[in-house]
Amino acid sequence: MSETKVTCLHDRHIQLGAMMVPFGGFDMPLQYKDITTEHNAVRQHVGVFDVSHMGEVRVTGPEAERFVQHIFTGDVAGAEVGKIFYGMMLYPHGGTVDDLLVYKMGENDFLLVINAANIDKDNAWIQENIKGFDCVADNQSDSYGQLAIQGPEAEALMQPVLGLECAELAFYTFKTIDVAGETIIVSRTGYTGEDGFEVYGSHSYIQAAWDKLIAAGVQPCGLGCRDTLRFEVGLPLYGDELTDEISPVMAALSMFVKLDKPEFIGKEACAEQKANGISKKIVGIELQDKGIPRHGYTVCTLDGQEIGYVTTGYKSICTGKSVCMALVDFAHSKLDTEVCVMIHGKARKGIVCKKRFYQKSYKK
Repeated sequence: MSETKVTCLHDRHIQLGAMMVPFGGFDMPLQYKDITTEHNAVRQHVGVFDVSHMGEVRVTGPEAERFVQHIFTGDVAGAEVGKIFYGMMLYPHGGTVDDLLVYKMGENDFLLVINAANIDKDNAWIQENIKGFDCVADNQSDSYGQLAIQGPEAEALMQPVLGLECAELAFYTFKTIDVAGETIIVSRTGYTGEDGFEVYGSHSYIQAAWDKLIAAGVQPCGLGCRDTLRFEVGLPLYGDELTDEISPVMAALSMFVKLDKPEFIGKEACAEQKANGISKKIVGIELQDKGIPRHGYTVCTLDGQEIGYVTTGYKSICTGKSVCMALVDFAHSKLDTEVCVMIHGKARKGIVCKKRFYQKSYKK
């Protein structure tokens, strides 16, 4: 059994009395006060997350761009330094290896930010497929700490609290800043549906930055509200809405699959799905009856035919509605289709809806 890992902020979570849980091989904070308080802090004010468990792989060399194009569904060809791209790495059959962010750090220099639970798998996939390309991929995950500062008040505290001037950053761009001889990466990104920033640096820098934010009264936030926040705005979680058997086409994420690129692993499978249709699709469902849908609950037709399962479900904190995302047979994926979710052995009626249950508030 592999040893549970900890982030550079683990001792601080314990000191703050966080409820800790295993996640992606790490011991991580689920909540500090309670999920609702932390969720609302991000929606209404600002919160800070320890996301140091995320993985980072640096790809450099003469053919780094060509290699990233080969393994990534997005199109980074000729991108300007400072741009960030969201997309996936796929298996040849179209299933998802992982979803990730790609940072264009320099000419033939890219930083791939991957999910914590997939670091070893992703790195093995990258190393297997980099053969024949004149570039190298360096797994630097253990070197980075990372904070996510999220919420409508995030920009207002970046400079006075952290000394980071980044108001000029547009959504999905980043810059590097020299702080006492150390290079810090600051991006206008996040996983909450709110405006905010993610900061990458050494463990010591991230520890100092966390301390400053907490001292300034910023609400620390755990994995619990990270999940409720991303879910409300329809953002996928690998392992739920994306898996090795769920393609981005099935997950309704085709906009991040650039089929006009010359090639990438999984292109043919995605093109076939787009042309000939898919058997299943990720949809939103809003319950009309009482009950809260949870991951794994069965979705069926009104006459009891099983058609899929819930991938993520909650009572939305912002809307008060019981909603979920679910993978269902495509024949039953049309908006306004009436379905049922089995909750504790009882069929609860619902209706297929858009999987964005709350409006995003990004700075464009």
